[in-house]
Amino acid sequence: MTLNNTINDMTQYMQQIGAKARVASSLLAAAETAIKNNALNVIADMVIENKEWLKNENNKDLQAGREKGLTDALLDRLALTDEGIDNMAEGLRQIATLPDPIGSISNMDYRPSGIQVGQMRVPLGVIGIIYESRPNVTVDAAALCLKSGNATILRGGSEAIHSNRAIASCIQKGLLAVGLPCDSVQVIETTDRSAVGELLRLNEFVDVIIPRGGKGLIERVMKESLIPIIKHLDGICHVYIDDDADLEKAVSVAYNAKTQRYGVCNTMETLLVAESVATEVLAVLADRYREKGVELRGCDKTQSIIADCIPATEEDWGEEYLAAILSIKIVAGLDDAIQHINTYSSQHTDSIVTQNYTKARRFLREVDSSSVMVNASTRFADGFEYGLGAEIGISTDKLHARGPVGLDGLTSMKYVVFGDGHIRQ
Repeated sequence: MTLNNTINDMTQYMQQIGAKARVASSLLAAAETAIKNNALNVIADMVIENKEWLKNENNKDLQAGREKGLTDALLDRLALTDEGIDNMAEGLRQIATLPDPIGSISNMDYRPSGIQVGQMRVPLGVIGIIYESRPNVTVDAAALCLKSGNATILRGGSEAIHSNRAIASCIQKGLLAVGLPCDSVQVIETTDRSAVGELLRLNEFVDVIIPRGGKGLIERVMKESLIPIIKHLDGICHVYIDDDADLEKAVSVAYNAKTQRYGVCNTMETLLVAESVATEVLAVLADRYREKGVELRGCDKTQSIIADCIPATEEDWGEEYLAAILSIKIVAGLDDAIQHINTYSSQHTDSIVTQNYTKARRFLREVDSSSVMVNASTRFADGFEYGLGAEIGISTDKLHARGPVGLDGLTSMKYVVFGDGHIRQ
């Protein structure tokens, strides 16, 4: 059909995509591991074979982006280089080597009646993924959904439409080559923003929505979606340096958590320091942060220790800077730190530096975040670092998936029962 901007056409278009995804999901859920792995490897070959075409299509997006005045940073995220395309292919092959979660049975046990009851891991069904800028997300998301037996509907940013269409073509050719339905992976081929709203209302066909992008996108999805969401909104992460911390470890962890990368969701945004060690530890850290060009904003006590520290406001404690800015607060001790974190944290990742086992256990138990760490940088909150092989994103929700979402997070569990003619008495 020819798309135009009328809502009736868009509704029909999205309904067709949803219906095709639902049919494909049933076939994909039954696919054997070897076939799914073969598809991933064939798609990787297709990506490499079509490298020049992918770059040509990507150049159309880059040119349009320049004409629209996109920043150099956004153009860099948008670009498909030889290395980037090689990495996409390698990512596909790596996912092919991961264990297939589908069909695995766990917690099998005999009941007094004689039946055996366990749980089998199964796909979620159809996953809608809405994302911005990076065309490589098209491959990453499709590969993870494919390996976990889910059909997927992909809505990338309008700035990457030519790139995403080209990548989708490679994916669908690979699926057809191994006998899997090409509708297992569909890219929405319109830049009309109303397509997002239609996707969020496709609860007849779509089981889960995963938004990947800025706060504005995720807030819109949260407001409009009729479908369950796997998401995180903010990454307001903390490191607390305890009275009983090894100060050398504390400096190393706090420095890495802030400066290893600034613009990612697991970067520390607020440093909490126990009052008894504040003078000693902040004297060292302040010098190291200055060398890195980090702007420091602190409470009154912090300002008395760090002369050039800017006064922190109430808004700073709830701010995700994604920049070379750090807020610092001196706290009385563990109770004060936990209270501050549970008040201002976005429930993403929080860490304590301490040599006190009892305090570490309290922190793990009482801090209500999706990743809680002891003597480690918050930058480790990542699917690859957790041994998941790859991730679709990070969830700060409490139902279903929480923390980095890998293959298991794209599945659910159903109960299975084995009997031998058993009947209930």
